[in-house]
Amino acid sequence: MKFTKNSGLVKTWVSLVLTGVYTREQVPNLFNLRAVVGECLDALEAA
Repeated sequence: MKFTKNSGLVKTWVSLVLTGVYTREQVPNLFNLRAVVGECLDALEAA
């Protein structure tokens, strides 16, 4: 299974990290979920 930036679970985790409910390190290391969430957060920080 591969997650993309458009996956519902990725969007959920991005919003949870942005609102401070969880940290980046608390994103589950499930398939490529942590990597994709990290990429999305990096792109938002760079914007």
